[in-house]
Amino acid sequence: MAISISTPTAYFSCFNSSNQPSLPSLPFKPLKLPPFWPWQKVKMGPLTVSPMGFGTWAWGNQLLWGYQESMDTDLQQTFNLAVENGINLFDTADSYGTGRLNGQSEKLLGKFIQEFPGKQMRNDIVIATKFAAYPWRLTPGLFVKACKASLERLQVEQIGIGQLHWSTANYAPPQELALWDGLVAMYEQGLVRAVGVSNYGPKQLIKIHDYLKARGVPLCSAQVQFSLLSMGEDQMEIKKVCDSLGIRLIAYSPLGLGMLTGKYTSSRLPLGPRAFLFRQILPGLEPLLNSLGEIAQRRGKTLSQVAINWCICKGAIPIPGIKTVKQAEENLGALGWRLSSDELLQLEYAASESPQKMIQNIFQTR
Repeated sequence: MAISISTPTAYFSCFNSSNQPSLPSLPFKPLKLPPFWPWQKVKMGPLTVSPMGFGTWAWGNQLLWGYQESMDTDLQQTFNLAVENGINLFDTADSYGTGRLNGQSEKLLGKFIQEFPGKQMRNDIVIATKFAAYPWRLTPGLFVKACKASLERLQVEQIGIGQLHWSTANYAPPQELALWDGLVAMYEQGLVRAVGVSNYGPKQLIKIHDYLKARGVPLCSAQVQFSLLSMGEDQMEIKKVCDSLGIRLIAYSPLGLGMLTGKYTSSRLPLGPRAFLFRQILPGLEPLLNSLGEIAQRRGKTLSQVAINWCICKGAIPIPGIKTVKQAEENLGALGWRLSSDELLQLEYAASESPQKMIQNIFQTR
C-alpha cells in the first residue's frame, strides 16, 4: 500500500523563504514537484538512492532497543511500507544484534527483501552494511570473509555499499591498513558495488579517500552521527570534506536516539540504557525543542519530521531507525518539502543555545 503523508500543500508546491507559494497568476495552479520526493533519487557514487534511508540497528538489539523475535511480523510490514513508498536505502551491520542474535539485522533484512512481492522495487533496493573492525580481523582476507558471511545472511550476490564500521586509528593503527586493503579486495572481487566508511573524522577521512583513490577504488559515502544535536566543529568539517571530495554524507542518529522527537522529558524517559543519557542531555534542550515545536506547528509537521528535514537540507542522507509502521509513516513525512533558509538559521541558532550536546561515538577519529 502507498500512503499519503503530509498535507497537499506541502506535497504539491515549492516554497520561498517567506513560506508562500511561488505560483504565477493563472486560472489554475500548475503542479510543481517538491524538492525532495522518495522516488526522486539522489546519486551516491555509482548508486541511485532515496533522499532518506532507514536504519536497522534495532532489528535484533535487545539491550538498547528491546528487540524480541515476536516483533518480526511488524518489522516486515514496516519494511514493506517503506519500499512501497519509494525508500530504497537500508543501512545495517554485521554486528547488529545482541548475544545469540548477532547478525539478526542482516538476516531479517535479507528475508524481507526476498519476500517483498514487487520484483522491480526489490531489485532497486540498496543495502549499505558495515563490517566491524574486530581485533581478530587483522588481514584483508578476514575482512573479505566477513563480507561473504554478510552476503549469505542478506541472501544477495552483491552488497550495495560495504562500509568499514569504524577506524582503529585511535587504538590500533597497524590494523587500519589491513582493513583498508580489505575494502579494496571486496570491491575488486565484485562483492560490493561501492565502499564507504563510518565514524571517520575529517583528517582520517582524507587519508582513506586518498589511499583508496590510489588503488582505483572510489569512496562513495561517509556515515557519521549528524543532527541538530550533533553539529559541532568536527561534524561540520566532515561535511565540508565530503562536499569537496564528492563523498555523500550519511547521517545516522538524525533524531539523537529519540531526543529530538519531543516524546521524552526529564520525567518521562525511555527504557534501558538510553535513560541515563537522556537524563543528562534533555534538561538543556529546551531552546532547540521549542524551535522545533514552533516550526512543526507552523508547517503542520512533527518535531521528528522537521529534524530529519534539516539533515536533508544540509545535503546529507539521514537514516532514522524504524521499528513500527507508525514510525515509518512519520519519518516519511520528512520528505516532499523543505525548510526555508530562515528556518534553518532559527534551528541552528537554537541548537547553539542549547548547552548540552550529543556525545560522539568513542570510535570517531579526528
